[in-house]
Amino acid sequence: MAADRNGLQRFEEAKSLLRKTLPVARRVSGKNDELTLNLGWNYADALYTDPDATLDDIREAVRTPEDLERTIRRVFGGAHPFATGIVDALRLSRATLRAREDGKRVVFEYK
Repeated sequence: MAADRNGLQRFEEAKSLLRKTLPVARRVSGKNDELTLNLGWNYADALYTDPDATLDDIREAVRTPEDLERTIRRVFGGAHPFATGIVDALRLSRATLRAREDGKRVVFEYK
């Protein structure tokens, strides 16, 4: 899901693209549409997996899946893979925020 999934580390490009695309997806497809929700998830991933993300970025990366989780559970149900995946993203974004608030640098590696 993350901007670095393929090792490209194009976090700024991903964040910029998603900041432009998300409002369009919400307007065209609706905020409960699977594509819109998936774009939001990708945006959160791009925020918290960026090793150079600011604390504000990471805080936004926590807020985004918190909002998405409620919608995804309502739309798809709690057992849906989309719902369980967003819970994992929320856990990782919160752990990243705690680590960064403690002054630690967090780097995600994908194989």
